[in-house]
Amino acid sequence: MTSTARNNILQRLRSAPQGKPPLAPDVHGFYATARNAAPAEDRAARIERFCEKMAFWRGEVVRVTHSNWAESLRALCVAKNVNSLLYGAQTAQAAALEAAGINGLKPYDRPVDDWKPELFRDTDAGFTSTRGGITETGTLILWPDEKEPRLMSLVPPIHFALLDASQLYDNFFDAMTGQGWSGDEASAGISKMPTNALLISGPSKTADIQVTLAYGAHGPKELVILLVVNEEEL
Repeated sequence: MTSTARNNILQRLRSAPQGKPPLAPDVHGFYATARNAAPAEDRAARIERFCEKMAFWRGEVVRVTHSNWAESLRALCVAKNVNSLLYGAQTAQAAALEAAGINGLKPYDRPVDDWKPELFRDTDAGFTSTRGGITETGTLILWPDEKEPRLMSLVPPIHFALLDASQLYDNFFDAMTGQGWSGDEASAGISKMPTNALLISGPSKTADIQVTLAYGAHGPKELVILLVVNEEEL
């Protein structure tokens, strides 16, 4: 294309009538209307719906309490022949994990390059906390940080996740607004958003190979959620 032809095209584009910019979608209005049409679920309904959705994605939900979740995790590790469990030694859950006598506890305490073969080949399972769950889709919310790097939930064949039922939300929008993701994190009393938030629905899966659904191709083959509920909800 000659410079003259190019200049003519650019000139026509510059002189074309300017349209009005599209209106931004009213997301808050949309969800307000949806909420009026179908009121938010109560706690019991959220728990049941989350369990149903997670089962659909082949995730396993085990109901536990604040007092017995670590013991329940130890029993699950025995049942699943887990001999090494990756965990964050500086997390709020570390003391309970260490006191439960879980076999093969392995702290994530080094840069990945220092122990990549061990991390990828000789670690049976990883344990992480969660930021919440979404009942609409059966999804976990994780915010990886230096205490619990994202590889903890992406590399080991089994991912154990601790989720408090009080942190279940009807949908993703409610989770973001309820936890103040886009607001002033300091004033909201929450930590700064990570470089990436993880949304996990069931174990890793793919159907790219001969259109056959396979689990564990890009991450854990099993996802086990320890759902912390009240005694009467067990």
